[in-house]
Amino acid sequence: MVEIGNRYQINVKKFGYVNWIGFWTLYKKEVLRFLIVVIQTVISPLVTSLLFLLVLSLAIGNERGEVLGFPFLTFLAPGLIAMQVIQQAFSHSSSSIMIGKIQGNIVDILYAPLTAGEITLAINLAAFTRSFIIAIVSIVTFNFIIDMEFYNFFYIFIYTFLGSYILSSIGIIIGLWAEKFDHMASATNFIIVPLSFLSGTFYSIERLPSILKEISELNPFFYIIDGFRYGFLGVADGSIKFGLLYLILLSFVIWFISYFLFKKGYKIKS
Repeated sequence: MVEIGNRYQINVKKFGYVNWIGFWTLYKKEVLRFLIVVIQTVISPLVTSLLFLLVLSLAIGNERGEVLGFPFLTFLAPGLIAMQVIQQAFSHSSSSIMIGKIQGNIVDILYAPLTAGEITLAINLAAFTRSFIIAIVSIVTFNFIIDMEFYNFFYIFIYTFLGSYILSSIGIIIGLWAEKFDHMASATNFIIVPLSFLSGTFYSIERLPSILKEISELNPFFYIIDGFRYGFLGVADGSIKFGLLYLILLSFVIWFISYFLFKKGYKIKS
């Protein structure tokens, strides 16, 4: 009995400081979850972006003047890709938590030897993987349709990461808060979509009235899309340095809130 007691001690971690095996397993499970339905999770966002591009090119076409010194469609394409990147990151994490709560299999994660930090980071990394795949597929496809510009791949990557990380953390928070899919849909329709459309995706914020421009400069979606577009065009509406620092700080703050709520078992523990 003494030998068994020494071997199986309660509250003693046997995985080191980080449970890398559990972390990798959860990450792999989350990645496989969206790869199984790749048409819905990757192809569908691409088709949505292409439809936006088609409709706007037919409606406006060459009648629209240059934006930031580039043809309108060349300016528009990176914004459309970035918009899908952040929306799909939010969709991944929020649906992961929500489905787990409704189906009851979230207990498999809660009872696993994983900390709240490991769980939230694994979900965020899987959401980034999904967003990164969408970005790559979209860039390759768009490049066959229009003349894409490429300035700096570092900015494309870092803003894809920061955008998906922030939106994934927000998705975890919304997933914990929501009690049914209607609540999650409300958050998407009244928060995510409006902020996406008011972020300079389809226009330069220089065209906005001063008060709306000031509001847009507080919108993190604006800096995500503006920085992502900077990686293609080499020009930006706002300050790239400020936007990068702002998003890095915001990513830590939003993640910590999601971590804190998950650790407390907000709406998932009785």
